[in-house]
Amino acid sequence: MASCHAAEKPIKKVAIFGGTHGNELTGVFLVKHWLEDGAEIQRAGLEVKPFITNPRAVKKCSRYIDCDLNRAFGLENLGKNRSEDLPYEVRRAQEINNLFGPKDSDDSYDIIFDLHNTTSNMGCTLILEDSKNDFLIQMFHYIKSSLAPLPCYVYLIEHPSLKYATTRSVAKYPVGIEVGPQPQGVLRADILDQMRKMIKHALDFIQHFNEGKEFPSCAIEVYKIVERVNYPRDESGEIVAFIHPNLQDQDWKPLHPGAPVFLTLDGKTVSLDGDCTVYPVFVNEAAYYEKNEAFAKTTKLTLKAKSIRSSVH
Repeated sequence: MASCHAAEKPIKKVAIFGGTHGNELTGVFLVKHWLEDGAEIQRAGLEVKPFITNPRAVKKCSRYIDCDLNRAFGLENLGKNRSEDLPYEVRRAQEINNLFGPKDSDDSYDIIFDLHNTTSNMGCTLILEDSKNDFLIQMFHYIKSSLAPLPCYVYLIEHPSLKYATTRSVAKYPVGIEVGPQPQGVLRADILDQMRKMIKHALDFIQHFNEGKEFPSCAIEVYKIVERVNYPRDESGEIVAFIHPNLQDQDWKPLHPGAPVFLTLDGKTVSLDGDCTVYPVFVNEAAYYEKNEAFAKTTKLTLKAKSIRSSVH
């Protein structure tokens, strides 16, 4: 059977990041637990390192201190001369890059799982940054199959002009995990259980791969970002309409042209423009008000992966 060249080498080093956003508590709680007792995340022949990425924000239970750590990993930031004048998260990004990278190098960690919560009704979500990565498509297929019948969605953030520079992008294989809905600064047992299972299945997949199991060709359904949609605003930048009740909590559901998306205080509806059906994600996400994003439009497509097998077997 053919194997994917990029996935031939066995996986050796894995990190699990919690607290990239300090008020998203599921990842914080799990990583702190695993730092005390990491038995459930250990796998034979694999180094798995749990890590609190933004300790100052975690201590304050805030998203960040100076700027969004999950957007700070561009090469420009990572290459800046270290100085106390730099925003805290830029300095922290450089530290993380030194510990787990350097980014885009052979020495970087193989996989980083970056744990997040969303206030949006997105359920279990895996975030993919590369549509041609056979290894990650295979892993996501395994996680989705293992979680079934619980739905697990894949959000593809590959886009020609939207650049994220995520914390996890330091690794060769970056994996974002979002589970919601959960308010900021709150823990929910059901959300925690779902995220914990996602990590378990991901680590099981890596172990099977390292042991020489062959994963046959597969296909997964993904939702690829098309554009971000801002709230209607007045000339001074103030929001003048909010998410319409028909759209609230309808992440991943088809949204047709002309459907109501916003509602003003005086009862006027703003409808979806365009001429094609889209699938909204991060609907009314609390953290994205500052990013001028009411929701993101996605399109649904299928990604295929070739058969993969570790080269050591």
